Amino acid sequence: MRIVKPDAEGLRRAVEVLRAESVVAFPTETVYGLGANAFSAKAVGEIYRLKNRPSWNPLIVHVANVAAARDLAETWPDTANELAAQFWPGPLTLVVPRARHLTGVGAGNDTIAIRIPAHEVALRLLEASGLALAAPSANRSESISPTTAEHVLRSLPDVPLVLDGGPASWGIESTVLDLTGAIPRLLRPGALPLRALRDVAGSIDLPDEGPSDGAVRSSPGMSRRHYAPRATLVLVKDVRDVERDPSVGVLTYETADVEGAEILSADPREYAADLYAALHRLDDAGVAKIVVQEPPQTEDWLAVRDRLSRAAAQ
Repeated sequence: MRIVKPDAEGLRRAVEVLRAESVVAFPTETVYGLGANAFSAKAVGEIYRLKNRPSWNPLIVHVANVAAARDLAETWPDTANELAAQFWPGPLTLVVPRARHLTGVGAGNDTIAIRIPAHEVALRLLEASGLALAAPSANRSESISPTTAEHVLRSLPDVPLVLDGGPASWGIESTVLDLTGAIPRLLRPGALPLRALRDVAGSIDLPDEGPSDGAVRSSPGMSRRHYAPRATLVLVKDVRDVERDPSVGVLTYETADVEGAEILSADPREYAADLYAALHRLDDAGVAKIVVQEPPQTEDWLAVRDRLSRAAAQ
């Protein structure tokens, strides 16, 4: 059985696999990650191979504490200290200049993306292995991120081991903030809202259109198409206007009178926490098209709008 409990024996087996330069899927508070020794070219290569991930798409490195994070950086700005003190462990990734001696995490740029996950199993694995773990979401490239151990094996049946920590609580990836310039810049909206970051970091530059696919970038999650179900995803103003048949699934955030629809919370955090799980459920139901009600055009919904727009890209 490749899905194992995160008890002492499960962690022992996971550490054994990681030290053999292979990969282990493990839970974080955001989504499940596909972890490997960040500074083993062989192990990192296995991440890219299993996910069919393009080589230009970088990886986030997960560490157990702030000291370990600082060891990976060429410089560590004061803002990083302040954000780490407030939000780590948690769903915030910081992009800082990469320490010059480091190799192995891919994408060939001079920065590194780092976070400390806020999940007991992830932290125990980091501590037990003594490794910094590169860990993108544990799914095939461009597809829906996994929020359960079962989602992982459905997308990546060849993963050697999955530590089962139950459903991910946030259900959406970390917020990524670039600290290499004079003003922090948002690279990927995520679980941590901008208003919380501004309270600590002050002004934050918002993302532009981002690099084209194939260009070097400092953060994952910037590809034009990403987070996509097998079914075609279409965003609409009002799902009640959609012509229905058994091949069409509907996802909305209101208690609209739409028979058979997946209805999520109108609270953006609660909606985000169940978004990927809802898309998995609709895919599992075998629909050919998923029609999604456009979320509000407010900052609180920025991360959700980002995921849905990329999932809808053709």
